[in-house]
Amino acid sequence: MNYGKKTPTTGPPSVYSLVTRSSVNLRRSRSLKSMKIAWYQKPIVQNAVILDIQRASLITAVFSLLLSIFTIITSCFDIYCYSMAAPGSTHYGYYVISYQFVYVGSRHVRNTLVTFAFFSILLSLVVFVTSIMLINALRKEHEKKMMPWLYTFAVFTAFRLLAFLFFSIVNDLIFAYNVLMCLLWTVFIVCSVYGWILVYSLYIELVDLTKLEDLAHLRIGTMQSLNASTVPSLAGSRPTTPHSTVSTMPV
Repeated sequence: MNYGKKTPTTGPPSVYSLVTRSSVNLRRSRSLKSMKIAWYQKPIVQNAVILDIQRASLITAVFSLLLSIFTIITSCFDIYCYSMAAPGSTHYGYYVISYQFVYVGSRHVRNTLVTFAFFSILLSLVVFVTSIMLINALRKEHEKKMMPWLYTFAVFTAFRLLAFLFFSIVNDLIFAYNVLMCLLWTVFIVCSVYGWILVYSLYIELVDLTKLEDLAHLRIGTMQSLNASTVPSLAGSRPTTPHSTVSTMPV
C-alpha cells in the first residue's frame, strides 16, 4: 500500500474550474481580437516591381511633381482653346493652331469641361506643394509629413479619373490631341494609383517602426527609473557590522 499518496479523482470537474477555464478562454479570445490589425493599417505591398519600396516612393514623389506641372500646362491650354473656339467668337490663331478638336456642342458640356480644367489647375498646385513636402519627408523619414500628400494625391487622382472619363466621352477621338490625352492619362492614372499604394505602404511601415521605437524608449526609461529607485533602498537596507570596543585601561 502506498501511504501518504493520493490517487487522482476521476469524477467530473468542479463548477469553479469550468468557470475559471471559460473566463481564461474569454480573456484569451479578447486579447487575440485586440491584437488583430485592421486591413487599412497593414502595408498593401512590401516591395516594388524592381526597386525597394523607399526608392519607389521617392520616384513616385518626383512623378507626382512632374505630373502636377504637366496638368497645369495642359489645363491652361484647354481653357485657352475653349475661350478661343467659343461659338460666335473670333480668333486669330487659325493658321497656328487648328481648333477643330475643341468641343463646340452643348453649352453645359463646355462649362463642365472648363470647370474640370480650372479645378485641375487648383489641385495640381496643391499636389505640387505636397510633392515637395513628400520628397523632404522621404529623405528624413518623417511619416507625419507624408499625410498631406496622401490625402491630396488621392483626391487629385480620383478627380482626374472623372475628368478623363468625361473628356473621353464628349470629345471626338478622331483628332490626334484627344487621342493622345486619353492614352497619356490612362497611363498616368494607373501609375498614380500604384504610386499612391507604394507611398501608403511605406507610411504604414514607418508608423510601425515609430511605435516600436517609442515602446523601446518607454521600457528603457522605466528600467532606469526602477534602477534609480531601488539603489537608495538597497543602500539603506545594508546590515551594519557591530564594532567591539576594547578597553585600554590597565587591569
